[in-house]
Amino acid sequence: MTYWTAPTATRPVRATVDVPGSKSLTNRALVLAALADGPSTITGALRSRDTDLMIEAIRTLGATVEVTGDRVRVTPGPLTGGTVDCGLAGTVMRFVPPLAALGSRTSHFDGDSHARNRPQRTVLDALRALGVEVHGDSLPFDVVGTGSVRGGRVEVDASGSSQFVSGLLLSAARFTDGVTFEHVGPPVPSMPHIDMTVAMLRESGVQVDTPAETGRANTWRVHPGPIAAVDRTIEPDLSNATPFLAAAAVTGGAVTVPRWPATTTQPGDEFRAVLAAMGATVTADEAGVTAHGPDRLVGIDVDLHDIGELTPTVAAMAALASSPSRLRGIAHLRGHETDRLAALAAELTALGGDVVETDDGLAVTPVALTGAPWRAYADHRMATAGAVVGLRVPGVRIDDIDSTAKTLPGFADLWQRMLDGDAPGPSRREARS
Repeated sequence: MTYWTAPTATRPVRATVDVPGSKSLTNRALVLAALADGPSTITGALRSRDTDLMIEAIRTLGATVEVTGDRVRVTPGPLTGGTVDCGLAGTVMRFVPPLAALGSRTSHFDGDSHARNRPQRTVLDALRALGVEVHGDSLPFDVVGTGSVRGGRVEVDASGSSQFVSGLLLSAARFTDGVTFEHVGPPVPSMPHIDMTVAMLRESGVQVDTPAETGRANTWRVHPGPIAAVDRTIEPDLSNATPFLAAAAVTGGAVTVPRWPATTTQPGDEFRAVLAAMGATVTADEAGVTAHGPDRLVGIDVDLHDIGELTPTVAAMAALASSPSRLRGIAHLRGHETDRLAALAAELTALGGDVVETDDGLAVTPVALTGAPWRAYADHRMATAGAVVGLRVPGVRIDDIDSTAKTLPGFADLWQRMLDGDAPGPSRREARS
């Protein structure tokens, strides 16, 4: 195994880092484009393992996709079926089965070994309740397409992931009766991602009633009808921006992320409030969003339920702060690419840290850390968290930095260029890798 030694900052980090497009927006745009009533173009699309898997998935199901750098042209075709490789992408394994149910033949889904442990049954049981024949409850599984889906009302517990809700909503307008989706159970995590899905459906001319409009808590209604072809420009991935902003926070430096949208549905936007609560100063102007690190980072008591994907970065910062932190509301992270709570506790403890896993999160008490191997668990956000810790702790060696290609190809080079003060963004070659 070849380890990547995370570079240690010898001075406050000062750089501008232009991150590529949002994975969440890109993959939703690809699904909607495959279902649309005509061709559409996605500009600024993220090119990473997760998005390339989605491109191949919609190709398999019948769309024609032309890719030139970060420009993707999608021409819908009659939906068919085939073998879909999900890799470790939750968006592929949860967004594509409802699309495949509209195909004319059976589709087989499989992915990486780690993906077989990720929760999947919720979306598959929902499809069964809507009249779709499904074989299996987790990867690998088969969806039997018959050319149409009846649709109607379905009640499920989506507390494991907001992707279960978004996956059904994205294709529901093409179901004969649309879908009325009612969540029954603990609160759905990452609600901003559902808001993102609803906003993009409405941009595509789909009538969607949210809980406020249905008059029922946790109930969404997608009316049947066409999905308009929409040319979209993808925002920078704000979740991928967080490790770079964290670099400023933990080194007392300043990092700017250009093209930060003034308004957005991306959960990563909430990281600005987390930074401020931990003592950083965050400004927004025509140059973008800039984080200025404090002399001493302070701990935080925060509910990350709606922004759970930011937890690895926040935990890394908490381990380097001057006072304890409590990260709450994130029990659902046990079902992500890996069990992120157990993984963060294990790796920070291996560096000498004091991290306790709680029922719904982590309690982090800062202590002096020492360099040691850091396992990424094939999880891109675990890898970037290790890089953040390595800025202050010499000798942190990450076992799988290439796992970052899931959402940010070329991360290691971009990270080094940030430390060198010259980090405009991944080269086009890296963005296509």
